[in-house]
Amino acid sequence: MRKPQGAAAGRAGAAIAAVAFIAAALPGDAWAAADLATLPRDLSPWGMFLGADAVVRTVMVGLALASLAAWTVWLAKSIELRRSSAVAQRGLDRLESDITLQQAAAETADQHDAVAQMIQTVDREASLSGGAHDDGFRERVALRLERVEAAEARRAAIGTGLLASIGAVAPFVGLFGTVWGIMNAFIGISKANTTNLAVVAPGIAEALLATALGLVAAIPAVVIYNHLTRRVTAYRALLGDASTQLLLMISREAARPAQRARMVR
Repeated sequence: MRKPQGAAAGRAGAAIAAVAFIAAALPGDAWAAADLATLPRDLSPWGMFLGADAVVRTVMVGLALASLAAWTVWLAKSIELRRSSAVAQRGLDRLESDITLQQAAAETADQHDAVAQMIQTVDREASLSGGAHDDGFRERVALRLERVEAAEARRAAIGTGLLASIGAVAPFVGLFGTVWGIMNAFIGISKANTTNLAVVAPGIAEALLATALGLVAAIPAVVIYNHLTRRVTAYRALLGDASTQLLLMISREAARPAQRARMVR
């Protein structure tokens, strides 16, 4: 009975020796991957940012700056358009009262808002035309008013082009960061010789964060662009009303001499 026990002990020792040999023969990367799988990873947005590849981090920083630029444009243009619309409305109300072109020009001589510029350009054309209020004068005034209105609309729309660019480009920039990050994650899988989800998940999560930041930058930019476009359109409508009031003022002043002549007769 002692021989079988000795044989069993010999087989156990041989098995332990074989396991030790296989463990020594395994590549170091496999053991490192197993150890990595057990390590905790910070998967908060800041932790994923710090753990991301340099290219992915650059993409994230660029998208964050683009989002900041979009909100800055919204704040600046909202304040500017609100102020410009209020000034234009006051000027329009003044033009709708019983006032002559000379009085309006004198009141706005030291002002530089859009309605004041329209009044000044009409007064300048009246001076150049020698006071003649014929059809040619009205056509020249209409052309001048159209140019001033277009210039003010272009000035009011400054910055909206940046919002359109951010809304169109940001998702694709975020997608580029995601593709780059996932590519690096697969390279890491190949080097680690493992498909353990704990090894793959952090790299993929960091890559997908770039897409999320792209959407965070793009969606508000599109919404803000549409909002500011409507505000610019409303502001331009106010300028169109002011232009119409100036043309009506010119028409009334042209009719007054004829009315006086008929009254004298």
